[in-house]
Amino acid sequence: MHRQQLPLDGVKVVDLTNVLAGPYCSYQLMLFGAEVVKVERPGTGDLARQLGPDPGLNRELLGASFLAQNAGKKSVELDLKSPDGRAAFETMVAEADVLLENFRAGVMARLGYGWDRLRELNPALVYCAISGFGQSGPMSGAPAYDQVVQGLSGMMSVTGTPDTAPLRVGFPVCDTVGGLMAALAVSAALAGRHRTGRGCFLDLSMLEAAISAMGWTVSNYLVSGVEPEPMGDQNATAAPSGTFEAADGPLNIAANQQAQFETLCRLIGRPDLPADPRFAERETRKTHRQALNRELNQALRARTALEWEETLSREGVPAARVLTVPQALALDQVRHRGFLTEVPFAGSGGRPVAVTGNGVLVDGAALRPRGAAPLLGQHNDEFEAVS
Repeated sequence: MHRQQLPLDGVKVVDLTNVLAGPYCSYQLMLFGAEVVKVERPGTGDLARQLGPDPGLNRELLGASFLAQNAGKKSVELDLKSPDGRAAFETMVAEADVLLENFRAGVMARLGYGWDRLRELNPALVYCAISGFGQSGPMSGAPAYDQVVQGLSGMMSVTGTPDTAPLRVGFPVCDTVGGLMAALAVSAALAGRHRTGRGCFLDLSMLEAAISAMGWTVSNYLVSGVEPEPMGDQNATAAPSGTFEAADGPLNIAANQQAQFETLCRLIGRPDLPADPRFAERETRKTHRQALNRELNQALRARTALEWEETLSREGVPAARVLTVPQALALDQVRHRGFLTEVPFAGSGGRPVAVTGNGVLVDGAALRPRGAAPLLGQHNDEFEAVS
């Protein structure tokens, strides 16, 4: 059976990245068909190999954090400060389509591989440098981790309630957004190169990508001068829109349109609410949000979250339970689309490992890694002078 043809088949990626933002980018490129070779520090490799809740996996340099983002890639150990390592790296760059790195700004130049040198080695190369703040500017040399960027972007200031903010988003969202933006930029650059034959240098700032991803939260201030505030589980743009109280737990409802609001009120047995002057129009509902939520919660407590999800969704009102991560992964919808893939485990025990896709189907087929996350240096023999 032939493997599915994918948009990035034949694209070769040399990946110098570590931990999350960069590896998440190259994982996306791999899912779309690219061959990704991780260039890792001899003996230790990607720091993510030692990160995760299982100490045994960490000791094997196959930590859960590494397994999550590196299935389907190759691993080569290279010392970029040794003559042999540099020679091997330059050969790889000359044959590559893409070079990824997420060092601090200036590290590649200090190693002798700034953009001018890389372009000499391969004029068609797409070079993407992912960093916290970009390659220029007063903060360019500062260290940056996801939480640092969350704080600087303003994201934490609008997360939580007025009493609990600022709060960190519960997963490394800035790393993830940075990786996604890098994958988009690389894909766009490859499309441009198809026309011109020339590569380019992509300088990606995680801080700027994070601010961009905040969307309306930022544009409401830029356009209207309205400074965003933390609103907990409520949506500032509409009411009722947020998390409500069903009989057995929380329920999200986003009745952002007038017809949806009127349908919601009918289905919960409160058809009188749209006639109340406080709730009659979108803007008045926002002004009287707390009073409206009290009325809705009283009615919603009569049935379970799942019952309301099914009833409201069937009538066109967006509504769903608030699930845990295990519950989300067990959804029939997620399984139906083949989002999870079991791949072999390269370490001891040989147990399979489940990894995620990215939510995209190509010609009806889910994107899946082509193999396990590699052992450190597993593919050294495929390249010359890798020490």
